[in-house]
Amino acid sequence: MSVNELYTKYTRVWIPDPEEVWKAAEIIKDYKEGDPILHLKLEDESTIEYAINPKTNQLPFLRNPDILVGENDLTALSYLHEPAVLHNLKVRFLESNHIYTYCGIVLVAINPYEQMSIYGEDVIYAYSGQNMGDMDPHIFAVAEEAYKQMARDEKNQSIIVSGESGAGKTVSAKYAMRYFATVGGSASETNVEEKVLASSPIMEAIGNAKTTRNDNSSRFGKYIEIGFDRHFHIIGANMRTYLLEKSRVVFQAEEERNYHIFYQLCASAKLPEFKDLALNSAEDFFYTTQGGNIYIDGVDDAEDFEKTRHAFTLLGVKEAHQISIFKIIASILHLGNVEVRAERDGDSCSISKEDDHLNHFCELLGVEHDQMEHWLCHRKLVTTAETYVKTMSMQQAVNARNALAKHIYAQLFKWIVEHINKALHTTSKQHSFIGVLDIYGFETFEFNSFEQFCINYANEKLQQQFNSHVFKLEQEEYMKEQIPWTLIDFCDNQPCIDLIEAKLGVLDLLDEECKVPKGTDQNWAQKLYDRHSNSLHFQKPRMSNTSFIIIHFADKVEYQCDGFLEKNRDTVYEEHISILKASKFQLVADLFHDGKDPVPATSTTKTSKINVRSAKQIPKVPNKDHRKTVGHQFRNSLSLLMETLNATTPHYVRCIKPNDEKLSFSFDPSRAVQQLRACGVLETIRISAAGYPSRWTYPDFFNRYRVLMKKKEIVLSDKKLTCKNLLENLVKDPDKFQFGRTKIFFRAGQVAYLEKLRADKFRFACIMIQKSVRGWLQKVKYRKIKKAAMTMQRYGRGYLARRLADQLRKTRAAIVFQKQYRMLRVRRAYLKIRNATITIQAYARGMFVRQLYHEFLLHHKAMVIQKYARGWMERKKFKRARNAAVVIQCSYRRLQARRELKQRKIEARSAEHFKKLNVGMENKIVQLQRKVDEQSKEYKSLNEQLSVANTAYSVEVEKMRKELEQYRGKKGEGNQISSLQEEVQRLQTKLNKAQAEKKQLEDIYYTEKEDLLKRLADLEEENALLKHDKEEMNQRILSQSKDSEDQVTSKTLKESQQKAELDDERARYQNLLKEYSRLEQRYDNLQEETSLSRFHLGHRRNPSNQSSLGSDSNYPSITSEIGDTEDTLQQVEDMGMEKAAMDITVFLKLQKRVRDLEQERRRQQIDLEKMEELAKRKGNEDKNTADPDHDTDSAYNSLKRQELESENKKLKNDLNELRKAIVDRATQNNSSNELQDSYNVLLNQLKSANEELDVRKEEVLNLRTQIVSCSQQKEPITPIETKKMPDWSNSNKHMNRDDAIEAYQGICETNKLLEAQLQSQSRQYEDEMEALRTQIEVFRDEIERKQELLSQTLQLSPEAQVEYSVQQEITRLTNENLDLKEMVEKLQKNEKKLKRQLKIYMKKVHELEAAEPAVQPERRRHELTRQATVQRKEKDFEGMLEYYKEDENLLVKNLVTDMKPQVVSATVPCLPAYILFMCIRHADYMNDDQKVHSLLTSTINAIKKVLKKHNDDIEMTSFWLANTSRLLHCLKQYSGDEAFMTQNTAKQNEHCLKNFDLAEYRQVLSDLSIQIYQQLIKVAEGILQPMIVSAMLENESIPSLSGVKPMGYRKRSSSMVDGENSYSLEAVIRQLNAFHATMCDHGLDPEIIQQVFKQLFYMISAVTLNNLLLRKDVCSWSTGMQLRYNISQLEEWLRGKNLQQSGAVGTMEPLIQAAQLLQVKKKTTEDARAICSLCTSLSTQQIVKILNLYTPLNEFEERVTVSFIRNIQGQLQGRNDPQQLLLDFKHTFPVLFPYTPSALSLETLHIPASLNLDFLTRV
Repeated sequence: MSVNELYTKYTRVWIPDPEEVWKAAEIIKDYKEGDPILHLKLEDESTIEYAINPKTNQLPFLRNPDILVGENDLTALSYLHEPAVLHNLKVRFLESNHIYTYCGIVLVAINPYEQMSIYGEDVIYAYSGQNMGDMDPHIFAVAEEAYKQMARDEKNQSIIVSGESGAGKTVSAKYAMRYFATVGGSASETNVEEKVLASSPIMEAIGNAKTTRNDNSSRFGKYIEIGFDRHFHIIGANMRTYLLEKSRVVFQAEEERNYHIFYQLCASAKLPEFKDLALNSAEDFFYTTQGGNIYIDGVDDAEDFEKTRHAFTLLGVKEAHQISIFKIIASILHLGNVEVRAERDGDSCSISKEDDHLNHFCELLGVEHDQMEHWLCHRKLVTTAETYVKTMSMQQAVNARNALAKHIYAQLFKWIVEHINKALHTTSKQHSFIGVLDIYGFETFEFNSFEQFCINYANEKLQQQFNSHVFKLEQEEYMKEQIPWTLIDFCDNQPCIDLIEAKLGVLDLLDEECKVPKGTDQNWAQKLYDRHSNSLHFQKPRMSNTSFIIIHFADKVEYQCDGFLEKNRDTVYEEHISILKASKFQLVADLFHDGKDPVPATSTTKTSKINVRSAKQIPKVPNKDHRKTVGHQFRNSLSLLMETLNATTPHYVRCIKPNDEKLSFSFDPSRAVQQLRACGVLETIRISAAGYPSRWTYPDFFNRYRVLMKKKEIVLSDKKLTCKNLLENLVKDPDKFQFGRTKIFFRAGQVAYLEKLRADKFRFACIMIQKSVRGWLQKVKYRKIKKAAMTMQRYGRGYLARRLADQLRKTRAAIVFQKQYRMLRVRRAYLKIRNATITIQAYARGMFVRQLYHEFLLHHKAMVIQKYARGWMERKKFKRARNAAVVIQCSYRRLQARRELKQRKIEARSAEHFKKLNVGMENKIVQLQRKVDEQSKEYKSLNEQLSVANTAYSVEVEKMRKELEQYRGKKGEGNQISSLQEEVQRLQTKLNKAQAEKKQLEDIYYTEKEDLLKRLADLEEENALLKHDKEEMNQRILSQSKDSEDQVTSKTLKESQQKAELDDERARYQNLLKEYSRLEQRYDNLQEETSLSRFHLGHRRNPSNQSSLGSDSNYPSITSEIGDTEDTLQQVEDMGMEKAAMDITVFLKLQKRVRDLEQERRRQQIDLEKMEELAKRKGNEDKNTADPDHDTDSAYNSLKRQELESENKKLKNDLNELRKAIVDRATQNNSSNELQDSYNVLLNQLKSANEELDVRKEEVLNLRTQIVSCSQQKEPITPIETKKMPDWSNSNKHMNRDDAIEAYQGICETNKLLEAQLQSQSRQYEDEMEALRTQIEVFRDEIERKQELLSQTLQLSPEAQVEYSVQQEITRLTNENLDLKEMVEKLQKNEKKLKRQLKIYMKKVHELEAAEPAVQPERRRHELTRQATVQRKEKDFEGMLEYYKEDENLLVKNLVTDMKPQVVSATVPCLPAYILFMCIRHADYMNDDQKVHSLLTSTINAIKKVLKKHNDDIEMTSFWLANTSRLLHCLKQYSGDEAFMTQNTAKQNEHCLKNFDLAEYRQVLSDLSIQIYQQLIKVAEGILQPMIVSAMLENESIPSLSGVKPMGYRKRSSSMVDGENSYSLEAVIRQLNAFHATMCDHGLDPEIIQQVFKQLFYMISAVTLNNLLLRKDVCSWSTGMQLRYNISQLEEWLRGKNLQQSGAVGTMEPLIQAAQLLQVKKKTTEDARAICSLCTSLSTQQIVKILNLYTPLNEFEERVTVSFIRNIQGQLQGRNDPQQLLLDFKHTFPVLFPYTPSALSLETLHIPASLNLDFLTRV
């Protein structure tokens, strides 16, 4: 474009101005090339003639279009120059109150001098995870960019914060560190991030001071490295400081202060702990009053001092060290008040001995008063031959005193920094770090000295690094986009750096002059003139010979040479250092030690002015560090800093001070331009402008400028080609743009030109639209008048017609009313007569039916009474005979039990004696383990022998069958049976012998197990003793640590010894724990072996289910009460332990015996059922075959009879022995009535068990009768009598081989049954192993946790270790105490419950005996002969599921752990919950509280594990939320509470729980449901959150509504991933549909679903509104329209899912009002009132923020004026709104689980086979 095209009429330009730097103007006459004058009009309507230099022909800078003003990024401006940058910053700062602006990779921060609420945690979380450029500029965005690049590239990062004093560097660095502390918080409990933040108050107190430019100016530079681990959590930090301004300690300029810590300490001087410091107000000390004002407005020094002390404590600085630090600081104040008096000769001086301040100084530092007094007025001169002591003048002494004060403060500052680094140091390996550099900016004053020289030198180095980095990024961008790269000329300040730091540079000459004995500042200045007079960056002032000028990158600076040498030397006399090294306070001495042995100071007398000493003493070599000059040290530290920065990826923050008066939101353009030049921002602009600063993606460019092309030129399939064609037509110069791979690059000014063309196009279109609209309006007006006339006519005619119609309608209505009334009156009379007739008939018929019913009822009751009376008489007769036999048996068994008891008492006493003799516990445990191993091996060998015997027995049986075949041919049938019986008896005897041996081995094993349990108890006692010793040792260590202040050396030694002893005790204790766990594991292994060995070889007794009287009734049988005896025995055992001191051995045996009896009964029950099934199957197979021989059947029955007799005898002996033992013990403790009652209950139960054994005996007798009757049958040929009982007597045929094979097959079937039993025991063993593995995992987690605690404890100081160990021990003992209390309460409840249940059971037994029907002898005999085939009677299903205790793990595994929602998707919703509740119902029905407790606990734990494993699976979480809530509702619905039974059916009320109140478990399930609900919300929010911003704000739901605004580096973050996903509203709705479908499929309650979507819609609203409040690019009218459309779509979705009553729409009210705010008019006062009444859900801060961010998309829209925003603020001033800007998107509404009973009947529930729940039995 030519100049004639750009500088035309109405074009706006910038012209220089002396006051405002740049002033806006408008061209009023077209400029032609070569014209000497440009005609302009200013903003105040005045005109000027702007002269153009004919040599340079420099025209004024062009202004950017209004649409670009206020951009977030300065590089997005079309015209990039100084006035455009300054104006953009001014508009953003003053009009929008935005303090942050991007300038490429630099964040420009303007100090607002006002507290702003944009740094809360809500803002941190809003920026977390966002790309740089997506949100408004912020220090958090820079910090997030550094954090993401560190995580992605695994490269260290740096944030460089620079600026003038008062620009806000320290605050910016502090907020960056706060961001890292919040986002990258430590994973452990060490709270490293809090320590990092706590270092800021300390460093501000000791390193910050009030200056004329800043109330809290940092007088040093610092670089903080924040270390991260591999998971990018903060693990530590390190701080480096640079160039502390020590001169401020002794001198302050007017209106300035010393360091804050001095004033804080004086403000707190009246505290009791600071009485020894002898401090008063800061006005009383010379070092704090030179500035004139000791106060800062709005600052409370005492309050800040408390914060400083708290920070010291948080960083681990002990109270004693803190006091020592404050003593040193107070001593510096006293030193400044020491009065030095000149002597008469003027060459010497003195200090009064009564000087209080010197006394306080010496006391606080612990140094000799006389020595300090002497050496403050004298100095020592050391030569090679002699040492001289020379007096000093008063000025020299004052200088020495000030130098000492500066040195003391500098050393203390260094010590504090080192201590902070130690506190922030970590032993973990650092994976990466982010450094935050807070360093002084470029400084230039009227008087510039050595400090300004070093500061500007550092800024020269940083500027060089900044220039190279910006240049590198520009080059990478061009190469990435594959466009031609041309070299860009940028300012290289390497010559200036060489001038300062090169060989014989300024610093070298300064160090050389400092080495000269009589070097002066004038001589050094002369050397500079001679050496560098020809340098381009060095100048000599015309009017001065003691100053020089250096031309820096930012400005020329004149430095005065006075004081350079003294400040560079930083001289402190060695005599003063030696006195301080000899301090009696360790901290003071440590400050000045150089790592070598100190040389004691020598005292001198001042008899004369000059004393000559002997030269025999070798002069002390000065410290090497003291020989290094300040300049040399600063250069080295700066080089190290630059190496660190060059090794990291830098991020830049440039802080700008808007004015020198510290006024809030006041902008001084001249000061701002000066700083922009100094900090390099304009250099960044210049580099960008030299290339292609404006960059557009092809889609954005197409959407913005498609209006400039014709429709036929648009190729939608190839937007890149369309953009190329458009640019080639509009911009003729090809150098003005470049086509990259994904972007179009423009030279400066081209975007403004395209905007001008676009505006012209729109202006022409607007004129055309206006013409058409005005014509349309006139047509509409005419049509409206015509329509009004026609309407009036129509309404008049209509009125007349309606009046006639109304008259006709009223007449007809009167007739209808008369007809209806007459009909109603007649009908009522008829209905009254009819109802009376029906009532009379009903009562008469009912009377006749009731009479007939009563007759039938009386007849039926008579029959029932006869039946029960006859039954009772028969049972009474039977019980009388049975009781007589029981009495005889009991007498004999009692005699045997007493003998056995006496023998066992002897054995118990000998065992007790043996236990006392055993002292060596560890050796005994090893011996016991070996003995148990040997017995296990012996036990296995005996099992093998038994298996061999069983095999031999099978072979013998087969042989006998063969012999039986031969024998039948010779002898009769009677002899065959007898011989076979004898042989079977012989084999049975062998088998009994083997079983007896096995029984003996089991007894030995149980004895050994009891001994092992006793050993474990002893180990636990010793463990408790060790814990007690440990506590005493901890108390001893704690008491010794309190007295350790006076004995520093001995204290360290004692602490190390005590720590070693403590470690030994811990090691010993841990070894005992390991030994205890090993023994527990050994005990579990032995128990598993025992469970495997319970499988007995050979045949077992096979009792019938019908042997118990009334087994089909609803009352429990006698044998069922034996199972309850275990709980009763446990109750008696507890009572005996507390009251009667009974022998525990008897009760253990009793408990074990009864448990074995119950297990034996259950096992025989299972065997019987399996044998019945086998017999039935066998009978079906042999229906059509020949009848088997009766002899083999008799043999089988004989074997069964003998086995039953032997087992019966063994059980009978055991019970007699137990009863005898209990009777003996009961007689010895008759004094306790309560205990006697317990014995009576137990004896009654044992009597019941004895009766059960008698029944078993009766079964044996009946079986024997069957065998005898079969043997007497000798008919040669008989038909088959019955099909159910096979008989081997088949006519006269002899037994052949087929019959023997059939008998052998019967034995094989028996073996199969035994094998099935073995498999069931194997499954039980596997379940126990799984439980043990789970327990091992729990123990392993516990060990890891304790190891972690131990490692953390070892990192603490010894005192903290002791305190921590004591606290941990107290916590552990408290938890154990609470557990014991809970256990006692549980046992007491269990005891009461068992007593109540025993009474109930006894009552039921008596009722059963009284109501038992009489059975005829013939009927009983018939039943006994057929009992092997009688089947259990089928009963109605009561909605319960029965399972065995050993199947509980399998039940939980199939229903919870391995359950997949897809498996039960086609069944009843919440099927697992119903099945679990039916199992709970059965356990409640059986009154088994342990089973209920175990099942509920296992289920809850399994659900927690499943949810933990699938913590990000929305389907699994929804599934278990539905099932958990349904289980909770079932427990409520069937609890029996009337409040929950109102909606139940009668059948459901019958299914209520009978025995247990599960209210506590309902509370646990309610808590679990809340946890699952929260997890569901978390998972759903995690899925939705990445989609919200893109779908709600960025995606165009209404196509072509929003135009694309010109932008610069939008979405330019280097941490972005290419091809980032964008989501539409349809994707969000699809996801919501998926959530809703999933929850509905799983049967989740509708109320819960409503609460879920209320929470999700709140999160959508909060995230969208927060992004709207932090993004300027989306605050426009078109975005408001898109937002309104999106919200309406969401509301439509809620209505479609019937969720409009959930309150979800109410949560979106703030977002709805924000969208409306973007669309309403924003001009007049009425508009402001409308906005205030509209936006009731938005806070004042949010409304103002949106108005400030509102940005028009084109020039036809007007910006929101500042006056309008002020008007809004004024009208909203009375509101009591929260100060928080953003909504808390993590806020969770409280969830409510309403009670929703189920209409499903439990008895109708079907369990699919796919669940593998075959072991459940329907009851």
